[in-house]
Amino acid sequence: MLRVKATHSRSPVRLSSAEVRAVIVTRFAPSPTGYLHLGHVRSAWEGWLAARQAGGRFLLRLEDIDHTRCRDEYAAAIVDDLAWLGLAWDGAVRRQSEHFGDYRVALGRIEAQGLLYPCFCSRRDIQAEIARAGDAPQGELGPSYPGTCRRLSPAARAAKRAAARDYALRLDIGAAYARVGPLEWREEGPGGARLVPVDFAGVGDVVLARKDFPASYHLAVTIDDALQGVTLVTRGVDLFAATAIHRLLQALLGLEGPRYRHHPLLTDPSGRRFAKRDGALPIRDMRAAGKSAAEILALAIS
Repeated sequence: MLRVKATHSRSPVRLSSAEVRAVIVTRFAPSPTGYLHLGHVRSAWEGWLAARQAGGRFLLRLEDIDHTRCRDEYAAAIVDDLAWLGLAWDGAVRRQSEHFGDYRVALGRIEAQGLLYPCFCSRRDIQAEIARAGDAPQGELGPSYPGTCRRLSPAARAAKRAAARDYALRLDIGAAYARVGPLEWREEGPGGARLVPVDFAGVGDVVLARKDFPASYHLAVTIDDALQGVTLVTRGVDLFAATAIHRLLQALLGLEGPRYRHHPLLTDPSGRRFAKRDGALPIRDMRAAGKSAAEILALAIS
């Protein structure tokens, strides 16, 4: 778990004159696993506003590597809704599913450093091991992987890998962090910028890929931001803790890290965050009910 916590405000970032003169590239990167809702609009607006205030570029990326849940109809609707809202982006839309080669190259570089190991545990196996341990650390990213397969002998690992129908490739966080040393990132906020040191206490060995699949969210988002020249990542506070993993991957791959701004999550009147799994009302339904783009934006940024 990160030891430094963020403080947040619903106010947009106010950039200094020096920052306005700098080249700023932001992005909105939804997964097309459903239709856009107000929470998405808030995130898109944060990135769009930061870029437009600074005369920079705002990019749209579709994080569609989950082929079991992502659909073309959702991708098309995202593009249509953003255009209708007036949150215009610059350049072509990047789709992760078209860039697996980029992720394979990065994964190979990390594996060549001896920092990946195969994990054969099912979710049930992991939960059972955590239950047996009794005191497994619980970080902001959820229960920490207990390192079961990291402790396998080389012979046992090779035998399991040859026989397994599927397995995950996990990053050995401890070994990786020992290699790169102390890390930090620059967090932007209404009160100015601050440097946030990272601490991997409570963060387990994360999955970077699977046997026949070259990337997880953590690896893909790190590579995409670097290849697209993103200089300011604006995203929800629910991803604040994940930034430690992304900074580690950047350091291992020799990538320059962007600045970050983690904005508050939009919530409904009961205080529950807007989320697809909780049935948040899609923007398309609001449009069909007669809401204007201005009305929807006002709801999203209030």
